[in-house]
Amino acid sequence: VQLQASGGGLVQAGGYLRLSCVASERTFRSYAMGWFRQAPGKEREFVAAIDWSGANTFYADSVKGRFTISRERAETTVYLQMNSLKPEDTAVYYCAADHATSTIVAGRNDYWGQGTQVTVSS
Repeated sequence: VQLQASGGGLVQAGGYLRLSCVASERTFRSYAMGWFRQAPGKEREFVAAIDWSGANTFYADSVKGRFTISRERAETTVYLQMNSLKPEDTAVYYCAADHATSTIVAGRNDYWGQGTQVTVSS
């Protein structure tokens, strides 16, 4: 099982980026998916999660109103639109998947992708 994340890069504060994560198996059409991030010297933290249908989303307070997670219903690609980026958003962003959004929000998901670096300059 592979979760392939992409879309990271270097952007100025106030700018935007869109991350993508593609799951390699169609089984993941029925899985919840999400994003975490880990900044240097800090623990990995939850960012956002979305259920299999795309209808229900969850966000960390630090990104609410700026980030949007999305997916087409029962598809294996999830997106993270990141607007109004701040230097404190700088981190390696990881894609995640599991049966339920609650598991992802709790950080107990079984599946992880490789990270993609997001750097926001001031």
